[in-house]
Amino acid sequence: MTDLKNSDVTDVQNSGSCCSADGSCHSGAAADTQGGAVTTVYKVSGMTCGHCEGAVSQEISALDGVTAVTAVAKTGEVTVASTAPLDEEAVRAAVDEAGYELVGTA
Repeated sequence: MTDLKNSDVTDVQNSGSCCSADGSCHSGAAADTQGGAVTTVYKVSGMTCGHCEGAVSQEISALDGVTAVTAVAKTGEVTVASTAPLDEEAVRAAVDEAGYELVGTA
């Protein structure tokens, strides 16, 4: 995994591409809990690239109370920081909406 400077991540985000400057499909950013009281790691099947990570992250981020989401296609893990425990069925529905399958918690 390549460590990117903040400016590199910003450049990738501003370019509209889901891939990083080195051509990989993951920015390498770590989970940022930003004051979230609860961190839960979920297993999601079907993610294969940065686009998948983005789709899952976007849907889960829309859930009430979610403060940060980091999806990693390589491991199938999605780390979610939230202000309170999330309803697993709500997370399952969000992952389903993105086109993937929630396997459970990691």
